[in-house]
Amino acid sequence: MSLDYGIQLPVQSQSTIYAEPWEADAGPADLVEVARAADRAGFAYVAACDHVAIPRRLADAMSTVWYDPVATLAHLAAVTARVRLLAHVAVVGLRHPLLTAKQYATLDHLSGGRLILGVGAGHVREEFEALGVDFERRGAVLDETIDALRAALGPQEYPSHHGKSFDFEGLGQRPRPAQERVPLWVGGSSPAAVRRAALKGDGWLPQGDPRERLPGQIETLRRLRGDGAPLIVGAITEPLYVGTPGWEVGRRTLTGPPEVLAESLRAYAAMGVDQIQVRFRSRDRGELIDQMSLFGSEVGPLLDGGS
Repeated sequence: MSLDYGIQLPVQSQSTIYAEPWEADAGPADLVEVARAADRAGFAYVAACDHVAIPRRLADAMSTVWYDPVATLAHLAAVTARVRLLAHVAVVGLRHPLLTAKQYATLDHLSGGRLILGVGAGHVREEFEALGVDFERRGAVLDETIDALRAALGPQEYPSHHGKSFDFEGLGQRPRPAQERVPLWVGGSSPAAVRRAALKGDGWLPQGDPRERLPGQIETLRRLRGDGAPLIVGAITEPLYVGTPGWEVGRRTLTGPPEVLAESLRAYAAMGVDQIQVRFRSRDRGELIDQMSLFGSEVGPLLDGGS
């Protein structure tokens, strides 16, 4: 079973959970070079996150550096040729679905059909309150928003949707997406998120499930999905370093020669995972790009079940 691999871009979101120290002083030029490296190295996608504003109570852990995903991915679409553009994840309940559709349909049109729209419920109460959106109802609103986006990102110039939170018809939007069906991947690992992915998504983006938890989650997805259309199952891997690092990369980091890394990562495919999101330990942009290039040339070819 083949295993695609993508990457959440550095710089554009700088939570202390995963950001490297060098990212604090990095900027657009670094982001562009990393995206170009992903394009060259065979990565399936580059991903950008979504937060509108971070409250002070969370800023020390999350930081306030969160680039806008539409602007970021559109900028990177113009400097890449092949790699897909993933919002991981857009908190679409913060915005009216017609606004979201306008932004992402334009992005898909400009990029020649490379968009993957990841969606999630969100978790920062203050963002919802500042924008006048009901935080407590965010799950129900997301469920309806997905339905509304299916219509608004579909082929019809005048989409229609009639629901409890949103109601529209007779309003035209062009350009239409280049793709006939924009993939909607649902993010989150709560029971509600897994159910939402199974029943409404084209893919599932877990939120940091460790390896041992994934088989149970995937079993639940398959059971709820039933005989429905195929579902792209994702996973976020442990931090990676190709080769033997000459510095302390952390005990959870997977290190070693390409064959060792590939053998470890193929376990995800054996569970039923279709795509992995990888993150590399690095001390500067150059080291990150070197790691990505090594992974693409020496590890990626070994992820198809062979060695």
